[in-house]
This record gives sequence, structure tokens and C-alpha cells, in this order.
Amino acid sequence: MRFVDEYRSGRVAANVVREIRRLQTRPWVIMEVCGGQTHSIVKHGLDRLLPDGIELVHGPGCPVCVTSLEMIDKAHAIAMRSDVIFTSFGDMLRVPGSETDLFSLRSRGADVRIVYTPLDCLKIARANRDKKIVFFAVGFETTAPANAMAVWQAAREGVKNFSILVSHVLVPPAIAAILQSPQNRVQGFLGPGHVCTIMGYREYESLSQRYHVPIVITGFEPLDILEGTLLVVRQLESKRAEVENQYARAVERGGNRAAQRLVGEVFEICDRKWRGVGSIPKSGYKLRYEFRDYDAERLFDVKEIDTKEPAVCISGKILKGIKKPHDCPAFGSACTPQRPLGATMVSAEGACAAYYAYGRHLNGEAASPTA
Repeated sequence: MRFVDEYRSGRVAANVVREIRRLQTRPWVIMEVCGGQTHSIVKHGLDRLLPDGIELVHGPGCPVCVTSLEMIDKAHAIAMRSDVIFTSFGDMLRVPGSETDLFSLRSRGADVRIVYTPLDCLKIARANRDKKIVFFAVGFETTAPANAMAVWQAAREGVKNFSILVSHVLVPPAIAAILQSPQNRVQGFLGPGHVCTIMGYREYESLSQRYHVPIVITGFEPLDILEGTLLVVRQLESKRAEVENQYARAVERGGNRAAQRLVGEVFEICDRKWRGVGSIPKSGYKLRYEFRDYDAERLFDVKEIDTKEPAVCISGKILKGIKKPHDCPAFGSACTPQRPLGATMVSAEGACAAYYAYGRHLNGEAASPTA
């Protein structure tokens, strides 16, 4: 555990917090973009360690959470077909659509299977030539290369009974949408470390310059997040707006060029609807025309489905950093991980799920800080 423990030192954390306190002259609102960062913050009580006036708010960093209700309903419509084997990562099985979830459909006889990589679907397709194999391709830029590789390999081998239902979303347009909102409170960002291992951080530089906002690409351990916060505060206090890379042990400015080339060959950018947020222009991937025979949405002709989120849910405001989970009247009562109402509770990575998991629904109290 040595290489993990060195990023969880309480002594070093206290030193970082003291430096933040020394620099701070006014209140600042900072958003972490990734759901993994949100969980680390809540689990270790990092937001409680920070000085008064440094507020961490939680962004749209969980791809399962922001997969639109319409897309989930389309997945269910396809999965219910007797000629389909529907495959997905395990985190999508409990996510509710308008009426049910994939786990319940499986209990009713639908052939729904968990896979650990989309390439597993090709093995299933080869072994079940009489069935149509569909993979639910959900995720940020991080998971796009593996999904692109599955489609590319299927086309290369001529596997005809495999397709993907694409619901990829992209981080930079979501950050831009937050900054453009009249209700925006965010003054600096902890950028998504895992996404940037693939894409690098060059495209964040134009965002930082255009909106004059600091963006620090940040890791996921407690000291990563505290150091990222320190770097953001240092920029804010000196009136700078740049992209800095706190996560240099994993992220390079140019990212993974081979993965980017593969994604660009298979996917193209499109508008995408985000659950709890709405449509964001040029914020998703769809398959290129050359790979249309692997597009499940086209092959199964699933039409637009009219859906409506519960009126009490404020997940859209939480994802934009306007509200916190405990501001929702349904949080921890009508809305729990077992009975989620909205985007930020439907996945274990969501902000509401993190608050619930670490006890912040219990009289508003959190677990003691562990960093």
C-alpha cells in the first residue's frame, strides 16, 4: 500500500490546507468534474478540511448518471426483444428508466449480460450467430477507445450480428455549458484526470482562456484533490486563468495519440442530451456513416421516447454546481440508492449516492475527515 499511502498522508494534507488558508483572501467556489473525485472528497471529508469560504461543488462527472432517460428507455426496448442478447457494464443494470431497469428485465427473461470489455461481445456474437448482440456504450472519452476498437474489430472480421447503442458524452462542452449559465457560481475547476489520460488537456486551454477560469487537471487521491484545490486557489488569488496539470504521473498534454486516432476513425461529434441537464451542443459521440451497420439505434429503429423526470428532483442544479444533494427535499427519504429518482442518485458515482453512502443524509452530518 506504500504507493497509495503516500497520497493519503494526514501530515502532508494538513500542510496543504494551511497553505490554502494562508493564500485565501475571499470566498471561492471550485467544481470537481469527475464522480470519482466527488467520492474521494466525501469519503475522506476533504470539503470539511478546507477553510471556510472554499466551497467544493460537484459537476456532471458520472457518465452513468448523465445518460439520458430516453437513451435508457431505448436500451430497455432493445433488451426486451427475443432475438437480442443485450450486454452492458454492471453499473448500468440498476439504473432506472421510465418504468424499469435492466436487472428487472433480466429477471423477466430478457437475455441481459454483464461484460467487462466490449471486446467480450464479439466472442458472444461469434458463439451466437442466430442472435443480435448489442452493447450499451456509455461513458466519457475514457471508455470511447475500447468501444471504438470493438466496432473496428467487428468490421474488420465481418461480424454482422454485433452493434452498439452509443451514449458517449464529452467533458469540455459540459464545462462550457456550466460557465455559460446565468446561474453559474463556479470560479475554478478540478479537471477530470482519467479523461485527460486519453484526450490530454489541450482542449481545456481554450476554455480557460475564453472564460478566464483556472482549470487544474487533478487525480483522485486525497492529496491529489487538496493539491489541485491549492493550485486553483493560487491562480484565483493572483487573478490568473491557466490550465495546470497536477496529475502529471498519469496525464500528458497531448494525451494518448493512438487512442485518439482510433476514436476519430470510428466516431464523430454530435449533440447529446444529458440526464438532468438537457441537450448540450457537440457534447457526444456517434458512429460515423462508414460504421452505420453497427449502430443499434438505427438497426432497431428505436424512436424518440417522451420521458419526464420527477418534479421534486433537483439533480440538474446539483450537476451544475448550483445546489448540493442535501438541498433536495427528497434526498435520503423518497430518493435513495435503492429507489433513485434522478441522475445524481442512479449510479454509485453520483454526488447524491456519494453523500448517502458516507452518511450525509443522517441529520446532515458527515463522517469524520480521514485525510
